[in-house]
Amino acid sequence: MPSVGIKEVQIIQWFVEPGARVEQFSKICEVQSDKAAVEITSRFDGVIKKLHYEAEDMAQVGKALCDIDVLSDISPEDEAALGSTPEQAGSPSAPQQPQKAAEKHQSGKEQELQPLDAHTGNKQSSLATPAVRGLLKTLDVDISSVIGTGKDGRVLKEDVQKFADARSTASSTSSPSSSSAPSDSTLTQSETPITLSPIQSQMFKTMTRSLSIPHFTYADELDITALSRLRTQLNNTLPSTIKDDNQTPTPPKLTYLPFIIKSLSLALTSFPLLNARVSNSSSSSSRPSLILRSSHNIGVAMDTPQGLLVPNIKHVQTLSVLEIAAEIARLHALALASKLTAADLAGGTVTVTNIGSIGGTYLGPIIASENEVAILGVGRKRVVPAFADDDTDADAKVVRKEVMTFSWSADHRVVDGATVARCAEVVRGFVERPEGMVVRLR
Repeated sequence: MPSVGIKEVQIIQWFVEPGARVEQFSKICEVQSDKAAVEITSRFDGVIKKLHYEAEDMAQVGKALCDIDVLSDISPEDEAALGSTPEQAGSPSAPQQPQKAAEKHQSGKEQELQPLDAHTGNKQSSLATPAVRGLLKTLDVDISSVIGTGKDGRVLKEDVQKFADARSTASSTSSPSSSSAPSDSTLTQSETPITLSPIQSQMFKTMTRSLSIPHFTYADELDITALSRLRTQLNNTLPSTIKDDNQTPTPPKLTYLPFIIKSLSLALTSFPLLNARVSNSSSSSSRPSLILRSSHNIGVAMDTPQGLLVPNIKHVQTLSVLEIAAEIARLHALALASKLTAADLAGGTVTVTNIGSIGGTYLGPIIASENEVAILGVGRKRVVPAFADDDTDADAKVVRKEVMTFSWSADHRVVDGATVARCAEVVRGFVERPEGMVVRLR
């Protein structure tokens, strides 16, 4: 598997055990990188001789995962195993926990990293992400005791929490004498160390590096009343007007985010500096420079069970609002299933974080990528009373308005505040008067 900058992965589960018979493209194991979960297939026909890692161990990319006796080197015992039934020789369809490998393989081939498909099996191969496995350790829960409700039987955080709550309830009912609250003198502070998952480790490194970037922050409140009306109209009419269009799948509902992303892309056409990246030469005599980029690959911060991921929508300047919405839906589905590819996560030029979909009005977004100089944070929608915009209205009527706060951060080493403010005003124009997008769409 090409490393694409990834140096190590965490073994989530094995699908084989020593002595198991495998063929080319048979499932070997599932691993979790700091970007996504992928699955590894066998490159050879043969018999598994040794596993070099246990579940949850960190494996170096490019190193051997396991030893395989291929047909040309096979022993009489293994040849008999290859001719026997899966029950006699061990089958890759019945995944087992790995054995600790302490020395190098004696014969056969070394299996390196290749992608494959998720699988469920006995209690030793229960599917769970590293974050969920950390929760299992914290709550002292055996994963084999938890019934997974996720895809292919994957154990989710909710499954673990539900099991722990049920166990606590059963414990309290069986010991009524312990229901009385302990005195303060008997309470002690307990601390449980938890190993960071690969995604959390990458976030730790990325956010630590971001401390070297001086941030200029800028926030303003936008009136999205007109955009809200347009969005409602489109959601009521789009399913019927494009039902015969097989080119662009219709998302279940248009949100504000596709309009905001398109507005940002239109503004970047006039302010390409915010779509640039800083090039720091390794030579001490060379000056830093800016690299301007023609494509608007706008990243969208996504909250997933594995943690924060930021896939990006490629070439937004060429897409319609509907196409952007469909791409957001596609990327979100892949993120929830841990199926994002390196291509989905690489190449971003500017980021939008829609934290308002969860909560919060104001925020200070952080530029997490060294290849970006700006990020836009969107707060939650609020309904407020406001004066009507009609200057001829002598009565100064109070009307209902829907507003949303846009919070910007820019790399103040290369972007000045005036540029951010001007770009933000262009975005405001498109958001508050969405009909202005129509004449600029391609």
